[in-house]
This record gives sequence, structure tokens and C-alpha cells, in this order.
Amino acid sequence: MKVTPPTIQNDEALSLKLMVVLSKAYKSVMEKAAKDIKRYGMSPSEFGILEVLYTKGKIPIQKIGEKILISSGTMTYNVDKLEKRGLVARIPCQEDRRVVYAELTDDGRQLFERIFPQHAAEVNHIFSGLTAEQKLEAIEMLKIIGKGVHIDDRNISDN
Repeated sequence: MKVTPPTIQNDEALSLKLMVVLSKAYKSVMEKAAKDIKRYGMSPSEFGILEVLYTKGKIPIQKIGEKILISSGTMTYNVDKLEKRGLVARIPCQEDRRVVYAELTDDGRQLFERIFPQHAAEVNHIFSGLTAEQKLEAIEMLKIIGKGVHIDDRNISDN
């Protein structure tokens, strides 16, 4: 016997469907991107750190985590690994001993310059089913969704 869920308004049903589709798409894209990154011998977090340092230059370590959305513990662990591989260097701040910067080493910069074009091509392949116009539309829609989530200040209890 088929059980039907409680009746919900059409807009709510569409929102729920959108959440499921968006979650599945995100999972698929991230799995494919992670698989590509793994072939370079690193995790997505390590790759993200290298990308931030490549584009931003020397930056406080805690700021990197904010940019790629990882916790401070994960950040420290990954910077340690990259430092041991000679790809990243830690630089103490002269003005504030609590602040430590991270910066790409020459080896880190050379590695990133070698692998990034290949990774960018793979990401382009992941989205090859979309036209340039559809990609722009998707970007705009996802920005609207992201802003809407942050604007909504209703308190949702954990009960």
C-alpha cells in the first residue's frame, strides 16, 4: 500500500524537491572534483589551501579556513601536511605573536601552476552539459539562494 506524505502547499513541495536535487548535484560534483584532486596526491582541503595561497599570497592561517570553509583543527592538520611536503611555509607575524601566516614555497607554487590547469579542465568537463548562459544563470540562482539563507533570521530550534 502506498503511503502519501501529509499534504503540503505546492511551493513548499517545490522547495523540498529543490533541496533534494541541489544536494544530490552538490554531492556528485564534489565527488568528481575530489577524485580529480586525489590523483595529485592531495585532499580537497589541501588543494583548497594551495589555491587560496596561490591567489591571495601570504595570509593568516585562520583566514584560509574561513575562505574554504574548514575548521581550525582541519586547517592545522592540512597545513602541517603541506609544510612537511615542502609546499607551504609558516611565517610568524612580527607585530602579533598570536598570528601565523602561511605562504606557498617555490615548490608549492610550481606544483599548483602545473596541476591547476588540468583540474580546471576537469571542472569544465563536469559542467560541460551546460551552456555558458546556463552556467551564468546557475551562478546567479545559487547566489540568491545563499543570500536568502543568510537573510532569514528566524530562529530554528533544535527541538
